Amino acid sequence: MRGRSVENKILLTIPDHEYRALRPHLEFVLLEMHQVLQDPGERIEFGFFLNSGLASLMIVTSDARSVEVGMVGSEGFVGAPLAMGVRDSSQRAIIQVPADAFRVKSELLETILASAPVLQQGLNHFVLLQGLQVAQLAACNRLHEIEQRLARWLLMTHDRVGSNSFPITHDLLAQMLGSGRPSVTVAAGGLQKAGIIEYTRGVVTIRNRKGLERAACECYRAIRRITAYNGMK
Repeated sequence: MRGRSVENKILLTIPDHEYRALRPHLEFVLLEMHQVLQDPGERIEFGFFLNSGLASLMIVTSDARSVEVGMVGSEGFVGAPLAMGVRDSSQRAIIQVPADAFRVKSELLETILASAPVLQQGLNHFVLLQGLQVAQLAACNRLHEIEQRLARWLLMTHDRVGSNSFPITHDLLAQMLGSGRPSVTVAAGGLQKAGIIEYTRGVVTIRNRKGLERAACECYRAIRRITAYNGMK
C-alpha cells in the first residue's frame, strides 16, 4: 500500500519491498509558489517526488538571466543528478504552481538505491526523458515564434497541473520562455483575443484547449510523446 497521499508516478511503479525501505525516509512537504528547491553550484540536500503542482528547471546565466529547460510534475523527480550519484546542482529548480511532495535526504536516497534496482531504473529513465525534453526545448526556443512557445508552455503546464486555471505572471512567463516581457504580453493578448485563454490578476485560465493545441508548435506533441513513457496521460 502506498497510502492516499502518493500520486507520484515513480513511487507508484516501484515494488512494495522497495517502497517499504524508502517510506520511513520520505517526508511529506507543501511547496509554495516561487519556492527554490535547488540552485546552480549548490549541494543537493533533498530530492523531491512531486505528487502535484509544477516545478521548473532553469539555467541561470552570470548576468542573472534565465530560461526554462524542463518541467517536473507528478510524473517525475526533482534532483535528477542524485540518480547518477551527483550531489551538485547545475540548474535552478523552482516551484511555479504550488505543490505537495515527498522529499528524501540525498545521502539516504543514495544508500537506498544500492538495494532498490527498480527505483534506480525509474530514476535513470526519468533522467533520460529529461535530457530529451531539454533537447526539444532548445530547438523550440530557437526555431518557433513566441505565441507558439507560449501555447506549448501552457499545454505542458495544464497536463501536469490538471486544472484549467493556474497562477502565473507575465514576468515569470518571460523567464520561462527566454523572451522579453512585451513579447509575452503581446502573445498572451493574441491568445486571449482568440478566446483560447483568459488572463486576469495573475491567473491564466484555459478556455479552449483544442484551440491552444492548434496554436502550439510541434514541440508540444513531441514532448507529450516523451513524457508519455513516464506515465503521463
